[in-house]
Amino acid sequence: MFQGGYMGKVLRVNLTTKTVSVEDLPEKIARDYIGGAGFGVKYLFDEVPGEVDPLGPDNKLIFAPGPLSGTSAPCASRIAVTTKSPLTGAVGMSLSGGYFPVELKFAGYDVLIIEGKSETPVYLHIKDDKVSIKNAEKIWGMDTQITQTIIKQDVNDQNTRIACIGQAGENLSKMAAIINERRAFGRKGVGAVMGSKNLKAIAVRGTQDVPIANPEAFAAARKFMLGAMKDSPVLYPEFSKLGTPMVVDATSAMGMFPSENFRTTGEKDYSTSIGVEASISRNKGNEHCYGCPVGCTQLKLAKGKRYEGGMSDPEYETYYSLGGVVGVENVDSIIYNDMICDKYGLDTMSVGVTIALAMELFERGLLSEKDTQGFDLRFGNHEVVTQLIEEIAFRREGLGELLCDGSRVMAQKIGGGASDFAMHIKGLELPAYDPRGAKAHGLNFATSYTGADHNRGYAFQEIFGIPVPQAYDRFAVVGKGWLTKWNQDIRCATTDCPTMCGFLMDMALPAIAEQNTADLVSSASGLVLTKEDVGKVGERVNNLARVYNISAGFTRADDNFPKRIMEEAIKEGGSKGQLIPEADLEIMLNEYYDARNWSQDGVPTREKLAELDLPEAVTLLEKRNML
Repeated sequence: MFQGGYMGKVLRVNLTTKTVSVEDLPEKIARDYIGGAGFGVKYLFDEVPGEVDPLGPDNKLIFAPGPLSGTSAPCASRIAVTTKSPLTGAVGMSLSGGYFPVELKFAGYDVLIIEGKSETPVYLHIKDDKVSIKNAEKIWGMDTQITQTIIKQDVNDQNTRIACIGQAGENLSKMAAIINERRAFGRKGVGAVMGSKNLKAIAVRGTQDVPIANPEAFAAARKFMLGAMKDSPVLYPEFSKLGTPMVVDATSAMGMFPSENFRTTGEKDYSTSIGVEASISRNKGNEHCYGCPVGCTQLKLAKGKRYEGGMSDPEYETYYSLGGVVGVENVDSIIYNDMICDKYGLDTMSVGVTIALAMELFERGLLSEKDTQGFDLRFGNHEVVTQLIEEIAFRREGLGELLCDGSRVMAQKIGGGASDFAMHIKGLELPAYDPRGAKAHGLNFATSYTGADHNRGYAFQEIFGIPVPQAYDRFAVVGKGWLTKWNQDIRCATTDCPTMCGFLMDMALPAIAEQNTADLVSSASGLVLTKEDVGKVGERVNNLARVYNISAGFTRADDNFPKRIMEEAIKEGGSKGQLIPEADLEIMLNEYYDARNWSQDGVPTREKLAELDLPEAVTLLEKRNML
């Protein structure tokens, strides 16, 4: 049995019956899935059928930190929330940092499962073993920042950590996020699931220590990791000072920073307007997650009349979604609009890409002036972005209602070929890397169990030129199936499950990630894991998630790209001439399925599932006559 790292408890809250129960965490689940996303995918698979309505009472929210959260392991204050996504219909898994993740561990829990639906607005208050469901009618309708302030006053504890939804989640926008402090469980509409349950917030306060099974071995593993971080030529010299916005300059130089709904990628250089130089001039300091020595979060204060006083910490993806993809070159508007997305509880990435689609459809005449209600939907109009964020959050009649459920739903409502310009995969809007300029990075978008999600299998080999496990030509097609499988499994097992910051994987630990995870988790928990065991965890989670998505109706045809990516070549810049035609996608997909030992229909084989000890997945596929 584990002796540390884990608190050994699963907290289950049923909002329909207003009951609370505590279960033991099975050692086999801890060993086979480690924590975080692994726990989330496992409990989702076991308890939420693929046919469930994501916004119905039978869906569940599963919050899970990892065994390293709350310990002195650096950069481990992360937590996963897993649910069936209302945006995609697939597994919806999102991670967040800050202080909320460790507080759940300090309260004594490795997993929090929320099920059912309250008839009236409530919030959940957890203080160690005292768990209560409280009336939230007075804070329903409030934004996320005011909500957190009021709840801290209500529980008379300013050190309480809170995850909550804003107006977007209450209005069931499929782009709604869950916000804790200024950090977000973004993407996949997890905030809408919380809103569908009439759950406004989760407030947590804990006073327990996370035990360590072998303190001496843990200290040695921690020291080794800190040394690798210190030796990185990028992590402290650049990343801790610039944060993720530095990637704007890198991808612009590569000609793959998406512009104007991906139609003008490579034709504009955004590095001068919203890149490092412009971004750093707004810096007002940085923030650290619990136990993180890096402090990559960059607080920025907007300037100028329109946006003066706006403060936020936009990441690279937000410079893309509220900048490049909507043609905006005003850094102050990005800071301000990031702030109001957090305030209303909206995912900046999906919101920006959906607005970009509306702008292109307006230019193409598929949205009329009557449809746009007088809003000036021109690329580059940063003021209209601000206006549309509010329309979406409050689901206002007209454009708000049209845009609030993301680009796929919006295109379906409009019809007339609008879907040809919707930049999503499985319903999830594309991230800030034009896949035409980095083929393994793109293949991960196409095959990730959450949809177009860069963090599930980040191809740092192509983006940063890191030769682990070897060097790769970012434009090459052959070899990218195996690489994508490797990236997805290793990142899942070494960041999403323990839970650790993914940035370390890219900048400091890529060559030692599996061993680093094995050493830290083993010494913290007392479970004996080899680096090979760690790799198997990543593979197990990705296979189980794949089978879940199959049960939800997904097939090989969903491992695809938007039409623009496959038919239009990038016209200028460092990725000029690149596209991913259907023939190239087929080559990469076939190679990817072979690497995973899946059928050419993308179904995991009986042999692979047996190897990974997933009899429940075998049973499900047998019932569907797919094995």
